[in-house]
Amino acid sequence: MYAKLQNIRVQPLPHFSDEQVQTDILRLDLLHPIVSGNKWFKLKYYLGEARRAGHHTIATFGGAYSNHIVATAYAAKEAGIQSCGYIRGELTHPLSPTLRQSRELGMELKFVTREQFRDPDTIIRANTDPGVYWVREGGYGLLGAKGAGDILSSANTQTYTHIICAVGTGTMLAGLIRSAGKQQQLIGISVLKNHLGLEQEVKSLLPNSQQAPFTILHNYHFGGYAKHPAELIRFMCETWEAEQLPTDIVYTSKLLYAVKELVSNQYFPAGSRLLVIHSGGLQGNNSLPSGILPFS
Repeated sequence: MYAKLQNIRVQPLPHFSDEQVQTDILRLDLLHPIVSGNKWFKLKYYLGEARRAGHHTIATFGGAYSNHIVATAYAAKEAGIQSCGYIRGELTHPLSPTLRQSRELGMELKFVTREQFRDPDTIIRANTDPGVYWVREGGYGLLGAKGAGDILSSANTQTYTHIICAVGTGTMLAGLIRSAGKQQQLIGISVLKNHLGLEQEVKSLLPNSQQAPFTILHNYHFGGYAKHPAELIRFMCETWEAEQLPTDIVYTSKLLYAVKELVSNQYFPAGSRLLVIHSGGLQGNNSLPSGILPFS
């Protein structure tokens, strides 16, 4: 398997801690340069099922800067399966770095209107090839959540009071909720603007039995998905200088900005131990001008 679980480690974050709250980060970004972080966890059971059932192609959905798209392209190639990505919006030239890399990895790109993209079931029904295995955007679904549930077993995580992650589709958060101890609190930082149905989408991936409590905070999106104002770029540079921790413009920078502000505002009770999940996806920074960040 292409993932190297032994690369994962927990890194203390002294600049995100204070006298009363300790903050650490689980470095899933070290797992693999492309199928990094939660992407490998969310994809692994889908890929396994596709191979067992003899499917020749794995098809999925995403935007022009989707970490999920490029991770699927790479993972499918490694698994010996063809890949197809349905991309939100019209084809534009030049392709985004994400889509260019996905195409180089062998993924067939199909561009659909935003209206069509919002109705993936119609796209799936229109494809009558039984050899195509479908994965929802961001790996959303029960198998994606099952894979994300394995994240917490990659390190000793039971002593933390709070587990905090960025949220796009909610698949990773659902998996973490399923596997966390009932004494642990889960906090999701939404990177989407006005996606107020996110809580219900997460709950739909959870069994009816009692789960660890969770909260989703919606005020750290910085204008919406992949928006990166100058304030956020400055924060990314400061985080690198303080912690030698690379972040991306879509997920982890907004996650860590939220954590720093929440700790500063005494959101957490004294004695809290926070575990932040670094979900990888640093390739999203490839859309930035060269040299704007002090790390690659």
